[in-house]
Amino acid sequence: VQLQASGGGSVQAGGSLRLSCVASGGTLGSYVMGWFRQAPGKDREFVVAISRNGGLTNYVDSVKGRFTVSRGNGKNMVYLQMNSLKPEDTAVYYCAAKITRFGYNIGSYEYWGQGTLVTVSS
Repeated sequence: VQLQASGGGSVQAGGSLRLSCVASGGTLGSYVMGWFRQAPGKDREFVVAISRNGGLTNYVDSVKGRFTVSRGNGKNMVYLQMNSLKPEDTAVYYCAAKITRFGYNIGSYEYWGQGTLVTVSS
């Protein structure tokens, strides 16, 4: 499966963005999906994972209550709604997919899309 993330941009603190991840060559409903991010000079980190049927999610503490992951009904897409953005959310965001069990281990995700840059100014 090939993944492509989009929807990044520049916003002021407190603003919102919605990222999208579209798949080709596969059905996203067959995969656990995750969003990860990599800030300048830092390692890539886990943001959120969503189970195959969307019934289970797991967020990193720093985004809980602000970010919401969802699957597109009938669409081969996954979304990340980001509200109340903070400067520390500035990063390149990646969507990723895994066929093994639900989890947040970055090394367990087999498929990665190109990232989309999110810049939050204070």
